[in-house]
Amino acid sequence: MNKTTPDFLPDQIAAEVAELIAPGVGSLESGQLGRGKPQTVPLSLFVASVEQAPIAISITDKKANILYINNAFTQVTGYMAAEILGQNESKLSDKCTPRQVYYDLWHTISRKQVWHGQLVNRRKLGQRYLADLTIAPMLDEHGAISHYIGMHRDVTQAHYAEQQVNNQKQLIESVLNASPVAMVVLDSANRIVLDNQMYKMLISELGYAEPALFFLDALQQDMGDLWAAMSSRPQGFSNREIRVEGIGRRGTRWFSCSGNWFCENGTDADNFFSRQSSNYLLLTINDISLQRSQQEKLQMHTLRQLMSEEEHIRSIRETLLGAMHQIRQPLNQIGAAIQIMSQRNDSQNQSLKDLLSQVQARGEETLDTLQRCVPEIPETAVTPVNLNQLLHETMLLYSQKFLANGVVVDWLPNPVLPSVLGSANKLRMLFKQLIDNAVNAMNRAGCNERLINISTGVEHDWVWVSIADSGPGIPANQRQKVFEPFFSTHQNLGGAQAGMGLVMAREIVGQHGGIIEIDSDYTDGCRFNISFPCQQHSLGVSIHE
Repeated sequence: MNKTTPDFLPDQIAAEVAELIAPGVGSLESGQLGRGKPQTVPLSLFVASVEQAPIAISITDKKANILYINNAFTQVTGYMAAEILGQNESKLSDKCTPRQVYYDLWHTISRKQVWHGQLVNRRKLGQRYLADLTIAPMLDEHGAISHYIGMHRDVTQAHYAEQQVNNQKQLIESVLNASPVAMVVLDSANRIVLDNQMYKMLISELGYAEPALFFLDALQQDMGDLWAAMSSRPQGFSNREIRVEGIGRRGTRWFSCSGNWFCENGTDADNFFSRQSSNYLLLTINDISLQRSQQEKLQMHTLRQLMSEEEHIRSIRETLLGAMHQIRQPLNQIGAAIQIMSQRNDSQNQSLKDLLSQVQARGEETLDTLQRCVPEIPETAVTPVNLNQLLHETMLLYSQKFLANGVVVDWLPNPVLPSVLGSANKLRMLFKQLIDNAVNAMNRAGCNERLINISTGVEHDWVWVSIADSGPGIPANQRQKVFEPFFSTHQNLGGAQAGMGLVMAREIVGQHGGIIEIDSDYTDGCRFNISFPCQQHSLGVSIHE
């Protein structure tokens, strides 16, 4: 376009443009330049500003006939001044812009208001582009509309990029919501920033406002120091199984949890030059209760066989150890008699002494033979185990015995327990012995109410188990003796079983670095309290017979 600006931008319009752009400047006597005295700003400066502005500017009459365009207008539309001046602005319009948009446009500017919006326009060569348009009325000295000034930018690429982002967001949300796995994204402060429909279902099923926080706490308890190491690098984890007891309509639930930490660059203006990032955790929670239930049914038959075989071996051991215990008592008495006779140097009873010595020797040989016959219990692997699961399995194995003896079990587990390092078979046998002890105590006492309370919990990096019965209890003076071999409170109708059951229970607890004791404050029967160190605090435990 040539520079004969006055032909295209009359002084009157130029003054109005200047007034519109900077009110009061059109008088040419206002404004300040630098720190000196006020100076006038030439009108030509404002004309040049419009001419060289990087935004497409056009001025029309009241009927939208174009009177002026700047260089940027030509660059955006492709029209030179000679081709478009005198033409109506509608020459740029494309039919795909709804008529309602134009109605709103004219309704706004005719009321002397500024209109801003987006239109689809056509370039000279017919290509469509998206125009971000602002139209303002220009008023004469009487306040009447004399002209309109329009300013627009080609925002096609920006719109494309924005739509691409929106499409990708919708795609991601669609994929997330279609996933059969609950997904949730948390920031470094454990605030939920994104979730899917399956996660929302967990909220209603589990009864927690934010199940993710519940699972994070469970994972931290289960993984211990490993969690801190992973989150500080960061690195991910996968298929960490969490057992949840007694929550929701479906009772015991199993969930497989996986997580990945990732970084996101900051989007604030403050982060434009100095890059900053934020860490997020993508946590997936997969309900595997059905699979675990099916596995549990298959495992129960195998467990019954293993428990039956181990119980048979332990029964043989207990029988032989009992026989050895019974033989050892008279042998000790014979040994004492021989020692007394030796001290008296009684020659008249030498033959009796010799006979007693022979009996003692034969007895020791018999004890050695019995000792060699005591079967060894097979070694079992030491692994992280969940005591809730082991107790649940033991109660399933005992279900028929509970029914046959009219026993009601009140099962009050902690929803989530950290793992304990130990032998699953031995711990099942421990719980079986304690339950046996409770059932037998209530049977011997002829209790009308036969109730066993089993509960679990966590306290100070220790997992505890409580097994209580409504039997007659154990007298205070016998609470330590019940852990001695073959001690029985049967004559007093107490809560201990004759034999090696409680001795074995204490040995198993000791092998796992735990503590077992009888609750002296419990007055409604007998209650055993057992505590084990959590997995991360029991790495030195050695399990052996």
